[in-house]
Amino acid sequence: MTVRRRMMGLTVSPLRRRHLLFAILIIFLPCTVFILMSSPGQSDLSGEEALVERMAELQLRLQHLDALYRAREEDVNVLSQHLGQVLAGETNVSEARGLLNTTGLLRPPSAYHFLPHLLLGQSPLRPAYCLSKGRTGVSVIMGVPTVKRAVQSYLLSTLQNLINSMSTEEQDDAVIVVLIAETDEEYVLSVAGELREQFDNEISNGLLEVISPPASYYPDMNHLRPTLGDAPERVRWRTKQNLDFAFLMMYAQPKAMFYIQLEDDILAKPHFISTMKSVALERIANKKPWFVLDFCQLGFIGKMFRCVELPWLIQFFFMFYNDKPVDWLLDHLIHTKSCNLEKDMKHCRKAKDELWIHYKPSLFQHIGTHSSLKGKVQKLKDKQFGKVKLFYPHYNPAAIVLSEIKAYKQYTLKRAYEGETFFWGLLPQPGDHLFFKFTSPVNVTKYLLKSGNAEHPSDRFYNTTVEVLPLITPTVVYDNFNYTADGFIIIGRFDNMGIAEGKVDHKLGAIKEIRLTVHSESENWAILSEILFETSGNR
Repeated sequence: MTVRRRMMGLTVSPLRRRHLLFAILIIFLPCTVFILMSSPGQSDLSGEEALVERMAELQLRLQHLDALYRAREEDVNVLSQHLGQVLAGETNVSEARGLLNTTGLLRPPSAYHFLPHLLLGQSPLRPAYCLSKGRTGVSVIMGVPTVKRAVQSYLLSTLQNLINSMSTEEQDDAVIVVLIAETDEEYVLSVAGELREQFDNEISNGLLEVISPPASYYPDMNHLRPTLGDAPERVRWRTKQNLDFAFLMMYAQPKAMFYIQLEDDILAKPHFISTMKSVALERIANKKPWFVLDFCQLGFIGKMFRCVELPWLIQFFFMFYNDKPVDWLLDHLIHTKSCNLEKDMKHCRKAKDELWIHYKPSLFQHIGTHSSLKGKVQKLKDKQFGKVKLFYPHYNPAAIVLSEIKAYKQYTLKRAYEGETFFWGLLPQPGDHLFFKFTSPVNVTKYLLKSGNAEHPSDRFYNTTVEVLPLITPTVVYDNFNYTADGFIIIGRFDNMGIAEGKVDHKLGAIKEIRLTVHSESENWAILSEILFETSGNR
């Protein structure tokens, strides 16, 4: 009987649970206020504004914890009841099995009602691949789905831009989850390997996570209902996208307070995390309703949700995954939550605008041209984002510049070297060169060459070396230098992100020429968006 009392004591009523949560908040409130008033990073806000914002954040964290508790409450209560009866001797093992029989038990619909194939698969709701340090309890989690693209991938550039656009404080309070939405294990491991190589630090410190879904998560894509008069290929594409987004949201939901839906071909403005979080907390603090905060006017990019409300979206996607595109489903959900059918469309639009908040100027821009849907070209741009800087000019020593790669229109190498624009060349071929012949030999101390730009991140130099020709050929052959057949010395090469950067060894003395040599064929054009040759006289 004593054991039974202890077991039954584990059950906490919802009302008592909420009282305990609020009691914890009240107990720690004085300490929280002191920390808030003395914490760094609030110099741009008055003490009162910072306190109000922080209280809104604590309120949201409380809702988040409450949601996590409720998600497990039913199973815990049922299990403790059955276990208590067994331990008290009121039921034997056979009777205990009977108690677990759900006949007559009313249960709300779950994912299995809308995706019955999940019951047949092996671990269909567990990632087939997961690269994670388990970071949780952060303010913001970003979902970046990516798939195999027929033409070019923007994923690495997008992730680099997102990371570069975040301060150290923002990175410490966020998670980026990349969903490789493919079931080809070889492809998944290949992309994951690229991400490990390029973002090892971000993966190690928990900022970046990588997952992929199991094949058993998807229904038979060859037997979908034809809807909206679309071709079967398009129906499969948008159906899979709905399911991909739902999988990503399910994974992300318990890890943070806010979820931001992104894509793998975008550009973000600096400190976008702080801006988005501030907008959300201001509305929460002032008790202004919202369901989605929209920081980009295109598709499903830059949409921000409270993680505790993601189940609404996930369930809606599961119900109608075969019927309409993901952005249409979001619009229908908002319509259902807000519109009065007895009122006109003007009233409906006004009611929707109270839940779907559009923020201007936009914080994200779409940069991709080729859609993941084969054959679809989309040149969508968000006009609210503003102009994007496409090149970075520098003062370089006087030189004659020549290119064996044909320039596109006015985007010549000469104009790029002089800081007027960027160089844009057509399809580099093996053996192509770019020459920088200095008018007078100079002591070059550093070089920086960046290829690609914000609008065309994949137009980079691949497998291309940086070579110098000293005024006086070194009389000593140095082991750390590689020489070409015509006397140039290789001092560097472009990396996977299309950047070549380094110092020039002073042993080489004055340099009379720098040359770029392409060693393999490229599928894309090539851009030089930044050219810097720093000398002892132009620092």
